[in-house]
Amino acid sequence: MGFSRAALSAVFAMTSLAAVAADYPAPKQGDWTARDFKFHSGKMMAELRLHYITIGEPAGQPVLVLHGSGGSAANMLTPAFAGQLFGPGQPLDASKYYIILPDGLGHGKSSKPSDGLKTKFPKYDYADMVDAQYRLVTEGLGIKHLRLVIGNSMGGMHAWIWATRYPKAMDAVVPMASQPTAMAARNWMLRRMMLETIRNDPDYDGGNYAVQPRMMKYAVNMFQIAASGGTLGYQTLAPTTARADQLVDDRLATPVTADANDFVYQWEASHDYDPSGGMERIEATLLAINAADDERNPPETGVTEAAIKRISNGRLYLIPASTETRGHLTTGNAGFYAQQLRELLQTTPQRGT
Repeated sequence: MGFSRAALSAVFAMTSLAAVAADYPAPKQGDWTARDFKFHSGKMMAELRLHYITIGEPAGQPVLVLHGSGGSAANMLTPAFAGQLFGPGQPLDASKYYIILPDGLGHGKSSKPSDGLKTKFPKYDYADMVDAQYRLVTEGLGIKHLRLVIGNSMGGMHAWIWATRYPKAMDAVVPMASQPTAMAARNWMLRRMMLETIRNDPDYDGGNYAVQPRMMKYAVNMFQIAASGGTLGYQTLAPTTARADQLVDDRLATPVTADANDFVYQWEASHDYDPSGGMERIEATLLAINAADDERNPPETGVTEAAIKRISNGRLYLIPASTETRGHLTTGNAGFYAQQLRELLQTTPQRGT
């Protein structure tokens, strides 16, 4: 998930299920500084800025919502996602829940390479990003226990890490568009090729570029087309050569607004992701939600099903592929699983305060 605001808008426009904006409370912006933050490499930052958005009041049951690669908290506030979850009577009704949407480390308005350090910014991985989220929730917001952790794509992978790294921190966890397995196979190979294309563009200049690398938009769009959209989805949207060419032309005409160093860090952070060894540590009620046509997390490997069997209280909901689904992007539309999420929250006991 996430390359630019324009690209994300196009992503959700692709999803044809109706999504009407809900009347949920106005989002509130916040910043908190994690002091003496230690990265997995051992490097330290004296002050790590973490930006976040909240919806609802602190007295509500706390819910942590995690965004995808290259995105931000703001990218989750779409009619297709927030509009179907946060409104009155919806599964995460903001009059009942206190919804916390952080900008991940290296993303959005949180500390990142483009703030000035460029490639001197410490390399971070997904465990670092989750540790930063944990410190924001517990130290910054003073929350001892979460009702729910839910994340999409990279946020889904973060949710798996939350469940294994901080097993007592939440009642329920919903990792979406993700698998609890090593970053490997086609998923990593495509990411690696995208990053190699950017790094080998002469404009990149080892991260000391004067202008954003010209090849970046080609690398980004190649990855997007190869790794999201859905087979039936693309056949529906581009059934002719002319229509397929038009979609490509539209993509290439859309500026990539990401900073190249930020982008490289964001995607390379997934390289050592592998929560597979921790399934037995998960204590929360877990509902994994994936799409049957997810290009990055193909269900036919059986990886997620095998992992679920090792979790004391876990299950998988697989969204069937159709002309309405969009592969890896499908879970950006909460209409596909709002009822399952509602039932999860109605049946999951509260374990903490």
